Amino acid sequence: QVQLVESGGGLVQAGGSLRLSCAASGRSFGNHAIGWFRQAPGKEREFVAACSWSGGSTDYADSVKGRFTISRDNAKNTIYLQMNSLKPEDTAVYYCAAKTVIVPDSVYSSPRAYTYWGQGTQVAVSS
Repeated sequence: QVQLVESGGGLVQAGGSLRLSCAASGRSFGNHAIGWFRQAPGKEREFVAACSWSGGSTDYADSVKGRFTISRDNAKNTIYLQMNSLKPEDTAVYYCAAKTVIVPDSVYSSPRAYTYWGQGTQVAVSS
């Protein structure tokens, strides 16, 4: 089992930045691909960013490319989502997720691929 706890959400003005963190505990986190997803009120959960076990491969939703950066520190069992140039449409609850893998460079954009989920952290961007 892997437990995930997100932090770093909050209220920010459009154009501002936030860095979300996701702390993992439980089993060794090193062999897990990771992802960030978000869900706005009345909408389905959507893919934001993903990172491979090795950290060598990443993937982003078109809506956040060039503005968000996913990263991981396996020594600290923590994953990050740096969000810059935030827009009101980025307002949502953000979730981190993890999946046990055997291929170091695999990334996954479907929420169905992930086994472990955090409780989410709210991000609100005002115009």
